[in-house]
This record gives sequence, structure tokens and C-alpha cells, in this order.
Amino acid sequence: MPPESVAGAPFWAATRQQRLVLPWCAACDEPHWYPRGFCPRCLGSDIDWRPSEGRAVVHAVSVQPRAAHPALADRAPYAVALVDLDDGVRMMLAVAADDPWAVRVGDPVGLGWEPLADGRHLPVAVHTD
Repeated sequence: MPPESVAGAPFWAATRQQRLVLPWCAACDEPHWYPRGFCPRCLGSDIDWRPSEGRAVVHAVSVQPRAAHPALADRAPYAVALVDLDDGVRMMLAVAADDPWAVRVGDPVGLGWEPLADGRHLPVAVHTD
């Protein structure tokens, strides 16, 4: 289970409705990722949360032929990617793909959701072969 933090609470709350929200600095009007109590660009502390469509392009991808954790054993092989969201932030996400070896840099990906036991959802990149 991914841990929650005070700074990330709005993100995790939105995932319960399968909505992606990103932190935006009210001072410089720029998004950032990961959630924190200040803007990494201007150090402003007034953070807004805005919805994202979740459209992205694969920036880098790695296929894991063996599970990095026993809980992921049934998923191997699986792809993990850095994706550049249209909103201007880069996130690392698991990739839902029929063939993880087919995921390439530059591929467009959409947004999907993996349910967690506590009612939250984990965002995943959805690749169509």
C-alpha cells in the first residue's frame, strides 16, 4: 500500500473517485510533481490542486522481467515508465500493456486506475499496442 502524506492528501482523496489532480503553485502558476508543501520552482507555499486528463507520452521505460517485490510476482514481466503529462509534469507509473516489451519512448499513453484495498486507486499508464 502506498503511504499517504499530509502534502499528498488531496491527490489520494481524488483517487478514490478515479480523478487525477496535480499540485500547482498559485504564485508562479506552474505544476509540479511530487506533492509537497512548497513549490520547487519559486518556493511558494500556496498550492492549488487542479484536475488533469492524464494524457502523456512515454519519456523512458524499463521492463522488469522479474518482480522487484514478492507482491508483484504474478505481474512479471511488467513495464514501468517515466511519462510526460500534457500538463507539464513527469511521473513514474506502472504501465498496463498486453506486451510490456512493446512500450517505446514517444508512445502516447492514457490513464487507468488500479484499485487499492483501502478504497484509493493507483494511477497507471495505459498503453495500447
